[in-house]
Amino acid sequence: MPETHGRRRAALRGLLTEAGVDALLVTDLLNIRYLTGFTGSNAAVLLHAEGDGKTLFCTDGRYTTQSAAEVPDLDKVVDRASAAALVARAAKDARTYGRVGFESQHVSVEEYESLKKDAALERTPGLVERLRLVKDEAEIEALRQACAAADRALDDLVAAGGLRPGRTELEIARDLENRMLEHGSAEPSFASIIAAGAHSAIPHHQPTHAQLKRGDFVKLDFGATVDGYHSDMTRTFVLGEPADWQREVYDLVHAAQAAGVRAVVPGTEVSDVDAAARGVIADAGHGEHFAHGLGHGVGLQIHEAPSFAATGVGTLSAGMAVTVEPGVYLAGRGGVRIEDTLVVRAGEPELLTLSTKNLVVV
Repeated sequence: MPETHGRRRAALRGLLTEAGVDALLVTDLLNIRYLTGFTGSNAAVLLHAEGDGKTLFCTDGRYTTQSAAEVPDLDKVVDRASAAALVARAAKDARTYGRVGFESQHVSVEEYESLKKDAALERTPGLVERLRLVKDEAEIEALRQACAAADRALDDLVAAGGLRPGRTELEIARDLENRMLEHGSAEPSFASIIAAGAHSAIPHHQPTHAQLKRGDFVKLDFGATVDGYHSDMTRTFVLGEPADWQREVYDLVHAAQAAGVRAVVPGTEVSDVDAAARGVIADAGHGEHFAHGLGHGVGLQIHEAPSFAATGVGTLSAGMAVTVEPGVYLAGRGGVRIEDTLVVRAGEPELLTLSTKNLVVV
C-alpha cells in the first residue's frame, strides 16, 4: 500500500515542522512498518520534512529483495548499521538534512552516544506514535479481520465441545490459538490467558495443567494478528448451572462493560471512560475487586495509547481503536472479565469483537 504509507509520511512531516527539525531518524521497527510497510528485522528511515524525494530508507543486504517489494517508493541505502549509515549521510549533506530529530524513547544511551559522533541529534520522542493513535481505514480493516479470526475461533472451540470438564487450561490455549491460525491469524496477539475456577480470579493468569471442573468460571483472554494488527477479547463462561454468586458477579461486570462502551465517544476524557465502568462496580461494593485499568489502545502493538485509567490523560478521537475490559476478581473463588475491541466513531463506537457477551453455560 505505497499510497497509504505515503499519506502517513506526509502527515508526519507536519509534526516535524512543529518539533522544529528538518528530518527525523526513525529506528523503531513498528514505526518503520507503519511509515513504509517494511516487515524485516533491521531498518532505519531518514524522513525529510520536504518530501519523499529527500527521504532515505536503509536496511542490510538480507532484505534487498524484500525491501524492493515492500518499500518501492523510497530511495535505498544498504548497510548493516542502518541508523548510523543514515546519520552519516545526514552529516555529510548537512545543508540538505539540517536539524535531525530522533526517537529518543527508542534509542539506548549507548546508541545515542555512538550516533551523535557523526551529527547533532535532537530528541523528538513520540511523533510517529501521535499519528498511530488514530487509525486509518486500512488499519481498521486489519483490526476488523483480526477480531473476526478470534471470534470464529471461539465459536469453533465452543461448538466442538472444547470447554468441558477434564480438559486442561493449556490444552484449551493451544486449541484456541490453532483455531485462530486456521481462520487467518498470523500468530496470537499475546500468550492466551485461560483461567478456570479459582484461577479466573487472577487477572493475568498463565495457563497450567489444571483441569476444568463442573461449576468453574472459565475466563479466556486472547487475540489474533492480521497484517501486524492485534485483536483483544475476553469472554467468561461457566461449566454447568451457575451459582447465584456467579450470576451476580457476571451481571455486574456485564453492566459495567456496557457502561464503559457507552462512554467511548469522541471528546471524552479517557479517565471519564474508566470512571463510567468503574463506578458501576464500586457502587455494587466491589470496587476493591477491580484493580486494573479499564482498557487500552490496540494496533501494531497489543498495548498502545490511550490508556483507560483513573490516571489516564487525554481525550478520545474518532478512529482510535481501544479495548473496554472491566473485571471483578474474588480471590479463591473466581472472577469475570468481559472485553471488546472497538473503534471510536461519532455517535457510538464500532464493535469489532462480536461474540456474545451474555452468560454462556457450557
